[in-house]
Amino acid sequence: MNGKPNPSKHDAAWLGDEDQGLVPEPLTEALDRIFASGPSETAMNAAQNKLDRALKAEEAMVVYYDYVPASPIGAFFVGLSEHGVVALSFEESEERFLDWLQRRLKATVVCEPGKLREVVSQVLEYLEGRRNVFTLTYDLRSATPFQRDVLTTVQEVPRGKYLTYGELARRIGKPGAARAVGQALGSNPIPILIPCHRVLASDGSLGGYSGRGGVRTKEALLRLEGAIQ
Repeated sequence: MNGKPNPSKHDAAWLGDEDQGLVPEPLTEALDRIFASGPSETAMNAAQNKLDRALKAEEAMVVYYDYVPASPIGAFFVGLSEHGVVALSFEESEERFLDWLQRRLKATVVCEPGKLREVVSQVLEYLEGRRNVFTLTYDLRSATPFQRDVLTTVQEVPRGKYLTYGELARRIGKPGAARAVGQALGSNPIPILIPCHRVLASDGSLGGYSGRGGVRTKEALLRLEGAIQ
């Protein structure tokens, strides 16, 4: 013996030095065929198409906005995407409003008053008591599913009526979520158009309101609608 290892024929085959005498296992053969073939052409095309659509949607996301300097409740900003109204904000700083839009929607923001003409008109008509129903579409894609559920349901509360946070929680099938409902309404990106002001505390008090003027504005809106005297 020369001191060097003398692997068996089976070991040599297993190490790849010899392809004779080793019987491949069925599972190994099946895995080899899968790895060799790779993803199917159909699966690859489907994945590529999905990626292309996502990239296209990201590139095409543009939000137009306008500033309204005067209304019965003061100045406000409005934002509109190709899917509908995305924002109505009482923010006093244009810089902060634009920063909020860009962070929330990751979109290109363009000042384009002409595209917001109908939105602004309907909001002013409502605030001046000349409109009862909005005929606008809303873009709530940036909201969570729970927030969308709350905001969509509160739109069913008619002008001149109101309900409590607990009642709204029961309507969405979450009877113990009154506090979470209040938080979702507090983050409503389109106040007035989505009437979060029509939801009160369980004791009949006004509760909170995130818009300019807080509960004073909420009370004014409810009086305008005839919900309270």
